[in-house]
Amino acid sequence: MTTIINTIRPAAALADEAAPDCVLDVRGLETWFETKKGRGQAVGGVSFQLRRGETLGLVGESGCGKSMTALSIIGLNPKPASKIVAGQILFNGEDLLTKSADEMRRHRGAHISIALQDPMTALNPVFSVGEQLAESLRLHTPLRGKRRRARAVELMRMLRIPDPEERLDRYPHQFSGGMRQRAVGAIALAGEPELLIADEPTTALDVTVQAAYLALLKDIQRDTGLSILFITHDFGVVARICDRVAVMYAGRIVETGAVRDVLDHPAHPYTQALVKSVPDLKAPASRLPSIEGQHPSLYDVTAGCPFAARCAHVEDRCHNQIPSPVEVTPGHTASCFRHAP
Repeated sequence: MTTIINTIRPAAALADEAAPDCVLDVRGLETWFETKKGRGQAVGGVSFQLRRGETLGLVGESGCGKSMTALSIIGLNPKPASKIVAGQILFNGEDLLTKSADEMRRHRGAHISIALQDPMTALNPVFSVGEQLAESLRLHTPLRGKRRRARAVELMRMLRIPDPEERLDRYPHQFSGGMRQRAVGAIALAGEPELLIADEPTTALDVTVQAAYLALLKDIQRDTGLSILFITHDFGVVARICDRVAVMYAGRIVETGAVRDVLDHPAHPYTQALVKSVPDLKAPASRLPSIEGQHPSLYDVTAGCPFAARCAHVEDRCHNQIPSPVEVTPGHTASCFRHAP
């Protein structure tokens, strides 16, 4: 079995200098798994930037590496099975990959927070929601006693949880799905972080609760200047909340740009297929197009474009070369040989 490299090595090609208002700058991030099946690449050279007060959507089908990218950013990728072997994660100019476990522990919650996909799993069933919220406040703020409880009530109210004074003493199973998701959000925001990673937070919510939750995030962002990395597989959600979008496939980002540019003029064949699969309520009912083939396993690392086996526009070079990002229009890039000069 191949041994994963123990030291961080520089990415082969790092991104340009970050913009002055850049909060998060991920450059050439690679995360690999070592299991009984062999060595697999979960994240393969991911690069993107997130500006202050901006929402960036990270989109792709299940298994493409979205959540592993998020966990790698905050140093919670499962160990020892996985290891970050290349790249940089610059948060306000500081490389998080050079920080110790204690330093990362101080960063999480206070500067970077994550709201996980399943609130019932994220919340501890044997502690009240108030106790779990108080723990975050204890770790990341100087508040004590009545002031801490008052802040907990304020956070619950900010997340629009009804009767916050009473619900602080209730347990996760006594909350509805929507309220559990908001409680997880309150815990994530307790330390007043600069960056919130929201990992598919609306997946289990019905349409009306989902719309209310997205509107709530936008309100909080407007009031606090919060930056949000929003992970989802739903382009409808992206259109509602995101400013820019990065489309991910098989551990790589294949297209980035402003939401409207990517949705109206998708440049990568994978993005085009995803956009076509979204139902058009104004069009006559018809069978939705599908992408032939299957998403590759993370253990099937190829020398070429990972989408080549499913692409309708595949060329010979797609099987043995990975295309570099090409700027299709200003601020809109795609990693596809169809756009290569």
